[in-house]
Amino acid sequence: MVSRSSATSGPPAPLLFVVGGVSMYAGAALAVGLFAQASPAGVAWLRLAGAAAVLGAWRLVRALIERRRAHKAVRTNGVATRWTARRVALAGAFGVVTGGMNIVFYEAIARLPLGTAVAIEFSGPVLVAALGSRTRRDWLALGLVVVGVGLIADVRIEGSLLGVLFALAAALAWAGYIVLGTRVSRAAGTAGEGIDGLAIGFVVATVLFSPLALTVGRIAASPVLLGSALALGVLSSVVPYVLDQVVLRRLGRARFALLLALLPLTATVVGLVGLAQVPAPLEAAGIAAVVGGVALRREQPSLRPAPDPG
Repeated sequence: MVSRSSATSGPPAPLLFVVGGVSMYAGAALAVGLFAQASPAGVAWLRLAGAAAVLGAWRLVRALIERRRAHKAVRTNGVATRWTARRVALAGAFGVVTGGMNIVFYEAIARLPLGTAVAIEFSGPVLVAALGSRTRRDWLALGLVVVGVGLIADVRIEGSLLGVLFALAAALAWAGYIVLGTRVSRAAGTAGEGIDGLAIGFVVATVLFSPLALTVGRIAASPVLLGSALALGVLSSVVPYVLDQVVLRRLGRARFALLLALLPLTATVVGLVGLAQVPAPLEAAGIAAVVGGVALRREQPSLRPAPDPG
């Protein structure tokens, strides 16, 4: 159990959430700049690889330090017994779903404005919430999201239908991410173990999707572009996911779910400032409807809302 002092010390949790969201979508804006050098799917693989390298090194160093501090520390703190083959397989499946979601999301933002793609992607978690609780409030939230996605699609259907389809695929993948993420988070005894699970999942996904590395030759040959790819992994995955662990433990499920409404708006602002992507009036109305739907969304008490992985 987290003590009151630990839960309230440090920067305010909503501020951490916003910082994580800005970091995530700044990374997405950086990814758009790399699409000229590699395929969107290849850039998504670089994001996975960068996050796997940083998280893997971080958690490995942490484990080595713990071993030096106390004899058989890994055994005494329970890591050796908690990380069963089943838990590793679950973390790996979680990583693969996350990797696939990142790939189709990047294919979407290669064809759609960032805020538009994120708004469509949010139909996934809202659908999970509505089907999970079946309250009037959640069905109303789902209705707002459907209307919002419909408005966006009406604007983007001509010339960007493939982008809409990729964004909808990302929404479905996000629904799977929530289901698996809930199981992974329940199995983790501490936030540190949750981060260990992320590291394992990203390593598995990086290996499985490694054929995509064949499309990133131009980036791999340039130290500057390779550094940008590593920054992409840190901005889009490491920083927001680690901050989400902190925010979840401070705020709990319900308030965290309400804060998710900030993410489509954050993505729109980042797209406007970083990429000069100005939404059309109907598109802006659709994004606003999605934000309203996410704000109405109510999580089941037994579920922990997953962070936006976009």
